[in-house]
Amino acid sequence: MFAVLKTGGKQYKVQAGDVLRIEKLSANAGDKIQFNDILMVGGESVTVGVPFVAGAAVQAEVIAQIKGEKVIHFVKRRRKHSSQRTKGHRQHLTLVRVTEVLASGAEKSGVAAATGTADARRTAHNAAAAPAAEAPAKPKRAKKAAEAAAE
Repeated sequence: MFAVLKTGGKQYKVQAGDVLRIEKLSANAGDKIQFNDILMVGGESVTVGVPFVAGAAVQAEVIAQIKGEKVIHFVKRRRKHSSQRTKGHRQHLTLVRVTEVLASGAEKSGVAAATGTADARRTAHNAAAAPAAEAPAKPKRAKKAAEAAAE
């Protein structure tokens, strides 16, 4: 059985036992994760999602957090007043091993969903801002009126 999953803005065709280098996820080595954005599940019968297949998932185990090969960006301006600049970049990646492809029952698996680093920062930021939004500040007049009524 195979599946086509979407993560980090890319699509991957996977089956059990495959090892993938994907965009960085917020998970540690040894963690079990689950990809819920499944575009297609194949095997004996093919199921294509609109846009995702309901109840389907791919479970994987994080092997390591790695960096990709260095990409060199070289800029040179020709002739008079010329200058040159060299910059290098190594992309942060996550190495995962696919353990299982689930055609249905993904909600009951109990495995944490895979989230990218940007998603993790966004949820952490929203969680920190939520308590302030839940408890609106009472006006000073309302406090004084409540104290006067209590006396």
